[in-house]
Amino acid sequence: MHQDIGEMGPVDYLIVEFPGSRMTGEGLPLLVDLVDRGIIRILDLVFLRKGTDGSVEALELRNIGDEVDLTVFEGASSGLLDQSDLEDAGGALEPGNSAAVLVYENVWAAPLAGALRRGGAELVASGRIPVNALLASLDAAEGTTPAGGVTAG
Repeated sequence: MHQDIGEMGPVDYLIVEFPGSRMTGEGLPLLVDLVDRGIIRILDLVFLRKGTDGSVEALELRNIGDEVDLTVFEGASSGLLDQSDLEDAGGALEPGNSAAVLVYENVWAAPLAGALRRGGAELVASGRIPVNALLASLDAAEGTTPAGGVTAG
């Protein structure tokens, strides 16, 4: 990965919490589809469980359960995540829940990012707008409450 890092697209991470450690696997085929279509490249995928005592442990894919087949993700480990990263991710979880920690490259943006870097540009800020914040902003712009009622003006 070191040789081609200058040609990589932006790298993002997600922490997806599963209340009660209940994973249905419903989104996994969509994740595989993104990889198959070359939109993203999974760099790391780790599953965690936070105990009721607050301890955080990484889970082996084969030990997650029979409901979800995760074998397609075995070996998805670049080494970017270390134990302190997993502890930090576990801090975002409620006790008794589990999570997937996903680090991925936005392959779709790699040609643009590489061209910009070669031209001397550098990324100075990045962010993400949560869907709830986006919806609230749109509702405010339209003069409605989040429930869809009209605000007094």
